[in-house]
Amino acid sequence: MSLNIDFNLGPDSDKLFNELLGAHEGLSREQSEQLNAGLILILMNHIGDPGTVREAITRARAALDR
Repeated sequence: MSLNIDFNLGPDSDKLFNELLGAHEGLSREQSEQLNAGLILILMNHIGDPGTVREAITRARAALDR
């Protein structure tokens, strides 16, 4: 499986993003970080392909270094 980096969230992407932000409302910083970690692990498991996950990690890290 190759990593899809093209826009793929459909017409409700803003709503979905706001739902993600809403999931963090009322959480402490630690709880928010735990939520992010849990979501990442769930999505990594859903992807299921180590190479694809590694590529996503590499791309996300590189974006921070710009």
